[in-house]
Amino acid sequence: MSETRIKIAVDAMGGDNAPHEIVGGAIRAAAELDVDILLVGEPDAIQAEMEKHGNTVNNIEIVPADGVVSMEEEALVGVRRKPNASINVSMNLVKENRAQGVVSAGHSGAAMAAALLGLGRIKGIDRPAIGAVFPTMYANKSVIVLDVGANVDCKPKYLEQFALMGSVYSKYVLEVDDPKVGLVNIGEESTKGNELAKETHKLLSNNPRITFAGNAEGRDVLSGDFDVIVCDGFVGNVLLKFAEAVGEIMLQIIKEELPFGVRGKVGTAVLKPNLKRIKQRIDHAEHGGALLLGVNGVCIVSHGSSQAPSIYNAIRIAKEAVGHNVIERIQNDQSFTRAKQLTVDS
Repeated sequence: MSETRIKIAVDAMGGDNAPHEIVGGAIRAAAELDVDILLVGEPDAIQAEMEKHGNTVNNIEIVPADGVVSMEEEALVGVRRKPNASINVSMNLVKENRAQGVVSAGHSGAAMAAALLGLGRIKGIDRPAIGAVFPTMYANKSVIVLDVGANVDCKPKYLEQFALMGSVYSKYVLEVDDPKVGLVNIGEESTKGNELAKETHKLLSNNPRITFAGNAEGRDVLSGDFDVIVCDGFVGNVLLKFAEAVGEIMLQIIKEELPFGVRGKVGTAVLKPNLKRIKQRIDHAEHGGALLLGVNGVCIVSHGSSQAPSIYNAIRIAKEAVGHNVIERIQNDQSFTRAKQLTVDS
């Protein structure tokens, strides 16, 4: 394996479809994305799956691990009880600089716990956030929404930090010159919403390091008017699951209705390239997973039900985050410590 190319550790045992789909996505990524893959888990099971997929790439290494933190286990207890579990070994590879990022479709709480214990928080960040990239009404324009599940209960300063981290990601990975931040709320006015929303609105409005564009109602999240959307993890997770469901319903409706009748069948054949682009824009599998921002390493949290295409795209996201030095940029950005100090002083 190359010593200069980006190396991504993939938790081969995490997820509902592990290790078959995980290995399949990793093999495709190793072949197409110019990255080296460290598949972490039970060696015999991984090797058997690689043979099933007809693996012909030579830039995949199997790293042994013992056990997995199951979805039924309490995250922190499971991570501490099983130090050699695949998620812990994956994080240790980043800690030891043997890999630059981790992808896991396993227990998301365990991934967060393992990242916090193994990699630690970035200075100035009180709570890491899971940031998911959503499509918008405009082609080639995305919005990052955070938090989508790491912190069910939040304080205003947490959301302020989410806005700062999301702005860094939007600027350097999504290539937005001046990311516009929106705060999820039930109305545009600053006086609307619960106490969390109103207090967060004040912090975002007064932070010169953030381009705060105001409150974002539910209909505004995917409008393209915002580049970064912040909310607590409860609201964000509902948004994420709802958006995924809408995307699946739209794809199913198109699949059922478009070929209806002779004209529909002819039209479907003609529109096949367009339909492929539609799928790429709204299918959550094309977005792969969400980035855990705020820890000292790149960590991508994928769906527990992820199949090979999702794992492939999760590895792509990890590569982009590493290539754009997202973690280093957040670590070196003094606005986080400034924001924390301002909150303390106030």
